[in-house]
Amino acid sequence: MLHTLLASYKPWAYVRGRSVGALKKDLKMMFSAEAFLFASGREGLLALLRSMDLRAGEEVIVQGYTCVVVPNAIHAAGGTVKYADIDEETLNLTAETVEPLITSRTRAILCQHTFGIPADTKALRTLCDKHGLFLIEDMAHVLPDAKGPRIGQDGDFLLLSFGRDKAVSGISGGAVISRKERESKRLLEAERTASHVRWIDVLRLLEYPSRMRSVVRPLSGSIFVKPAVKILNLLGLFIPIVTDEEKKGRMSLVVRKIPNACAGLARMSLRKRAALNERRRLLTEFYLRHATSRKWRVLEGVSSDLPLQKFPMFVRSANKIRAELKKANMHLDDGWTGCVVCPDSVSLPDAGYEWGADPVAEAACKQILSLPTHPTMTLIEAQRLCSQLDQLLKQ
Repeated sequence: MLHTLLASYKPWAYVRGRSVGALKKDLKMMFSAEAFLFASGREGLLALLRSMDLRAGEEVIVQGYTCVVVPNAIHAAGGTVKYADIDEETLNLTAETVEPLITSRTRAILCQHTFGIPADTKALRTLCDKHGLFLIEDMAHVLPDAKGPRIGQDGDFLLLSFGRDKAVSGISGGAVISRKERESKRLLEAERTASHVRWIDVLRLLEYPSRMRSVVRPLSGSIFVKPAVKILNLLGLFIPIVTDEEKKGRMSLVVRKIPNACAGLARMSLRKRAALNERRRLLTEFYLRHATSRKWRVLEGVSSDLPLQKFPMFVRSANKIRAELKKANMHLDDGWTGCVVCPDSVSLPDAGYEWGADPVAEAACKQILSLPTHPTMTLIEAQRLCSQLDQLLKQ
């Protein structure tokens, strides 16, 4: 919050500055591969798919529990989305669910480490090598540290997002890490020719945390919060994470550079990732211990050493539980509930998804309850949340 506030007082450094180059160097050192920066993770994915010469009718396989911005970028690049079902215990796709979908038109497999639960990239790497496909790892939900799981080592390309709700936050921004020389040259050109984000839009991004803290959170739980958010949106004071156009399956074809201010914030967050991950591990361990003692349904893929972005568990009547918690000013509706292609207001036909295609993903999204592990969440708040859950789940 403080760093964002300080950045907002440096308008000369909103768009251009030294932070962009410094962040690129940090990422190159971290992954021992070339890094390319864009205004968002979804724009980075679009630039990557273009660098791969993805052509009309060619397919990218993604999982059936994902955010709409992923299929949108594939469609914007001219490709076709194929949805693979997930493993219920990890919320990730597997080699077994992917291989039957591979055709002569398949170009890439895009796997995500859902909520920080590692996907089986070793098996996916073997599958890609067998069929001559690219492997893209979506690491928006987790960035590994020295104690972290084996993530980011098998992909030809890695996707990073620096959005306000991601593992590393710059309020906005994204990166593509490339291990392929031909595509790296094209990504470099895409980065060089990308347009700049408008100065006023950078200001709106930087003011997001203060408006959340001063306007939205004080009204949270009251009848005034929705009208307040609506007014902020109408006045153009909020930039939504997913726009109405994106929910309808449409994405701008324009690729933009990461703003210097956002690169600076992402760099600070990246340097603190070990501490941020430790905070997430602490909360993950607490939730896991509490859930296990109560015999709640916990995913087998969840372990106490994971710095989860969210702690997922399965409950009956998940929507009802969330509604009851909301009355106590505990908000667990994070956009990843009740939907296969998230958020739940997405038009599934526009996203290229046909209901019934991925039954495991469809069942999981209806019963999932995700407990928060964000850096501002305290252990006392987690204990209070679990105490409320104890009462509700007994009912």
